Amino acid sequence: MDKVMNTALFSKRKATGLREEQGFDGRVVLYPSDQNLKDYLSWRQADCHVNNLYNTVFWTLVQRGGLTPAQAQKQLQGTLAGDKNEILFSQFNINYNNEPLIYRKGTVLVWQKADQIIKKKIKIPEETEEKEVEVIRPRTTTVPFHCDIIGDHFWDQYPEILADDS
Repeated sequence: MDKVMNTALFSKRKATGLREEQGFDGRVVLYPSDQNLKDYLSWRQADCHVNNLYNTVFWTLVQRGGLTPAQAQKQLQGTLAGDKNEILFSQFNINYNNEPLIYRKGTVLVWQKADQIIKKKIKIPEETEEKEVEVIRPRTTTVPFHCDIIGDHFWDQYPEILADDS
């Protein structure tokens, strides 16, 4: 998918295999407190979990259970998380808790500082040839995490996320 999106976004060619334009839902919001921000992000992760559980059961019913999308939707109508977990386990021997975290928790991108080692050619006075040396440069990069951000463990592990940069 990454290659397809790069082709579509950067070369202005029409991406093949995509049925519609791809998009990204992003927002910039100022929250009055760190706790409000943590509550919002926790809600987003819980929403990711709810949506993925539904989609996992829906598509398993269609692809492995032989139901039509309309039949799968009707079977899932009014079900709770426990009901969906029971369908997965009893009918398909799938324990949803064993599904990869990327699907159950989503992806959290965190800015982190890291040293980047590069090789640079320098000219030393009174020497005829350039010399290659390693130079360490501090860089900030995004790091993807697939973990639980609802509890305090994540926030205790990465306090710099909520640190005041001023």
